[in-house]
Amino acid sequence: MTRRRVVVTGLGCVSPIGLTAEETWQSALAGISGAAPLTLFDASLVPVRFGCEVKGFDPTRYVERKDARKMDRFTQFGVVAAQEAVAHAGLEATEETRERIGVLIGSGIGGIATLEHEMHTAATKGYDRISPFFIPMMICDMASGQVSIRHGFGGPNSCVVTACATGTHSIGDAFRIIQRGEADAMAAGGAEAAITPMGVGGFAACRALSTRNDDPVRASRPFDVDRDGFVIGEGGAVLILEELEFARQRGAPILAEVIGYGMSADAFHITQPAPGGRGAARAMRAALADAGLEAESIGYVNAHGTSTGPNDRNETAAIKAVFGEHAYRCPVSSTKSMTGHLLGAAGAVEAMFCVQALRDGVLPPTINLDSPDPECDLDYVPHRKRVQQVEVAVSNSFGFGGHNATLVFRRYA
Repeated sequence: MTRRRVVVTGLGCVSPIGLTAEETWQSALAGISGAAPLTLFDASLVPVRFGCEVKGFDPTRYVERKDARKMDRFTQFGVVAAQEAVAHAGLEATEETRERIGVLIGSGIGGIATLEHEMHTAATKGYDRISPFFIPMMICDMASGQVSIRHGFGGPNSCVVTACATGTHSIGDAFRIIQRGEADAMAAGGAEAAITPMGVGGFAACRALSTRNDDPVRASRPFDVDRDGFVIGEGGAVLILEELEFARQRGAPILAEVIGYGMSADAFHITQPAPGGRGAARAMRAALADAGLEAESIGYVNAHGTSTGPNDRNETAAIKAVFGEHAYRCPVSSTKSMTGHLLGAAGAVEAMFCVQALRDGVLPPTINLDSPDPECDLDYVPHRKRVQQVEVAVSNSFGFGGHNATLVFRRYA
């Protein structure tokens, strides 16, 4: 069976470094860090007192106040990002198309702020005072559901939950749905808002977070020998994917083509990557095979690059295992050095960066890379953006539980 071609026609984003896709991209190219002291709650409650919060976000600028109050913050991010992406693509549901347009927006954690709030209500006021909106605000699929309802998209509607690989799996699964002919367009991505006392406290308890409370801006330092953990972030990103002819017929802007998707399991440990990055390598090989490309064709890799020792070393080893000598010629960068780690939304934001890099011929940097780890010896585009046109880009995401996902994008010309 001939597989249908899938293109990207719209981008939307709410991030710690911008409230739109373009603002986020320009901040990344400028090497701006989103890390700062926490303001969403009393940070004295937790051992890590900084993160990458979304700043200046007012959901009522985009959603009626009564509707915003019925959404957890992660859902608000997903709804707003999707609204921008849909407008960017000029995508509108009609009687003829509405059942052929779907939504697949995932979240790694979902409405943890709502959960904490309602647990406090139950403990202090009684269980009969729990909000009737508690469950629909908390569950992970609600960003996807709300976007479908708001835009009238009646096609496939689902939600991926694969920890920090969620955003990449969401886009990859949406890509497959269109390829198979089950939809003509999909709004796909991820949303997360886990900067809460339990969210920060939980990641701190498993020693995953940087503890540079006195120097937040320099805390996220992927591939650097002095890294000490990731910086938690929040936000959302949505890409509009369409079947090529469907996009052409309606005159949509075509930003890039999705040409490959691979996934694998480490089958090793709940939080630690498999030795040598062997699971990550399988995902990359699967994505390249799906795209029908050799490793030498890849011009840029947006790494998972969390700023943790196990991830950075094993991802570097995986890239070397798959790319061979080409690994030393292929630029690799971690935009988490600026955005922090957006957990379930990370892969969607980073896929967006790949599309923008292909579109503009500019590669975003890895900031704070002052002293590279000797085991991390690739070209990580340190400190400053690089003007370089590439034809094919790869985006990697790996999640707790051993989930690995890789996407391959090609410049559309």
